[in-house]
Amino acid sequence: MRRMQKQKQEKIMAEEMKTPSFANEAEEARWWAEHQNKISGAFQKAAAEKRLGRGTVAHRGATPTTTIRLEQEDISRAREQAQRKGLRYQTYLKMLLREALLEAERKVG
Repeated sequence: MRRMQKQKQEKIMAEEMKTPSFANEAEEARWWAEHQNKISGAFQKAAAEKRLGRGTVAHRGATPTTTIRLEQEDISRAREQAQRKGLRYQTYLKMLLREALLEAERKVG
């Protein structure tokens, strides 16, 4: 009986932790802020249970990582703008890039 309750709790937690689609960056920032304790708790639990390992996220369909070189001035500007919006600068840069790509796609049609 107890095992079933634990499985049910884990299923509910997994549903709550699914990252939804966001209409805008404010909605995304709000979701991450509201769920940061649950995310941290789930991570700490997985670490305590030795369920973390190198590269495990990559095998679960995570976003691929890429490296680009940017001018220091652009990075500084992104950091300042992101801070004003309450975002991490990497997240902010990713959002800007996505918006620019979608806009360019619309123009090409």
